[in-house]
Amino acid sequence: MKRIGMLTSGGDCQALNAAMRGVAKTLYNELGNKVTIYGIRDGYRGLIYGDIRKMDPSNFSGILTLGGTILGTSRQPFKTMCLPMPEFGGKTKLDMMLENYRKYKFDCLVILGGNGTHKTANLLAQHGVNVVSLPKTIDNDLWGTDMTFGFQSAVDIATHVIDCIHTTATSHGRVFIVEVMGHKAGWLTLYAGIASGADIIIIPEIPYSAKAIAKAIQKREQSGKRFSIIAVAEGAISQEEAK
Repeated sequence: MKRIGMLTSGGDCQALNAAMRGVAKTLYNELGNKVTIYGIRDGYRGLIYGDIRKMDPSNFSGILTLGGTILGTSRQPFKTMCLPMPEFGGKTKLDMMLENYRKYKFDCLVILGGNGTHKTANLLAQHGVNVVSLPKTIDNDLWGTDMTFGFQSAVDIATHVIDCIHTTATSHGRVFIVEVMGHKAGWLTLYAGIASGADIIIIPEIPYSAKAIAKAIQKREQSGKRFSIIAVAEGAISQEEAK
């Protein structure tokens, strides 16, 4: 009998439930009654506190297009995982997770999350936990995958927002700056900016020049364009800051 623990961690995004459904259906089809899946509530918090429940195939029906995550999620900063916690008698969060992993006799943990989630998943793996991780992040900033799930849906929404601003920008003849998520990675801003026809795109990977931006806007104005739309990633930095 294989015992699989499954959790979702970090921010929610589209396709979390669909991804869990895909994993569950594959396990049930391949192993039948030789596998038991346990849902770990609210991400790593559930693994720390033992908030874990047995699931069955019916739990994964009807969730293909359901938003959010049926298991819930939370953020547990990686930097706190190895700190002694008074509430655990001096044990760390890592200690508690390892104890519950052994208590439930898991053969593997299936972890769906982004960058921070994968840091903790790697920490667990270094301490003997079998981990299968799925790359969930709208920033598309995880190594080893071309496109993370959650990314395309975020691109679609960001593109729609910038599209809607075009008519207002045209009517008022203004410069509009649209900030898009992306602290260290500019994939989302780049894709949405190109798809929506933004005039200037600023991403963290390429430090920007305020003078170059002003020059580009002036060039558009001289050519008869009364407006400009700038798509900028939240983590963009200037050339001066990059020095």
